[in-house]
This record gives sequence, structure tokens and C-alpha cells, in this order.
Amino acid sequence: MKTLVVSAVSIVLVNILFCPMVMAAPSMPADLQIVQPDPSLPKELSAFFGKWEGRGKINYFLIVEKIDEEKASLYIWELAPESGAPIWSRYEAQVIKERGQYKLWYTGRFGKPTLTLKGEVLNWSTVSYTGSESVRLSRAP
Repeated sequence: MKTLVVSAVSIVLVNILFCPMVMAAPSMPADLQIVQPDPSLPKELSAFFGKWEGRGKINYFLIVEKIDEEKASLYIWELAPESGAPIWSRYEAQVIKERGQYKLWYTGRFGKPTLTLKGEVLNWSTVSYTGSESVRLSRAP
């Protein structure tokens, strides 16, 4: 009996400590305006469209609501673990093409992040007064 209890407790602790935690999606904002990209938009650019999530110093949930060859409408949810106060913010990003690769760039609350795509990963990187950060975002359901 003692062995069974120790085994059960060990299994629970291993699952808690070593299994990745899945970030629960925040409730969507009421004024969310999803607009499908124009079919004539280059695939490399329309690939930014949709929902993305990831964690770094801050947990992120990013929605590219609308995108064209000049700009993208972003809705970003940020949760800083130390503050405990999640917030949705809307931004307009510029679409730039640098060395053959599309990027989204905007001025945010904590700097000027750049979003780039590498396969199915959206890389979010910024340099601000608090330092630099890079977060890998994956597609969210």
C-alpha cells in the first residue's frame, strides 16, 4: 500500500514539474474584427493572419485581424506574471519586406517589436528600456 501511494504521488509530481503547461486562451474582445486576407496577397504575407500564442517574460496571445501589403491590424493580449493584470491592446503594424522576407513592425507598450515568420513559428522580438526579448509564438486554435 505504501509503495502504491509513493508511486501515485511521484507520477503526479513528475507531471506537474516536467510537462509543459498549456496557456489557456483569453476570452476574445467584443470588438474583434477578423477580415480574411485578399486571395491575391502573397502567401508569405497572408501566413501572418490568424491567432498566435507564446510565453516569455510575458504571456502573449496575438491576433492578426487584417493584413494587406502595407499594414496589419493586431490585437494583443499580454499578461505579465508579476502584475497579474492581463490587458488587450490594438495596434497597427507596418508591413515591411527586408532581404526578401516580410516583417510586421509596430510601436507597443514596451518597445518596438518586430514579427517575422519562420515556417509555422511567429518570432516576436523587441529591444526596449527593460532589455531585449524574443518569444516564439505558435498557432492558436
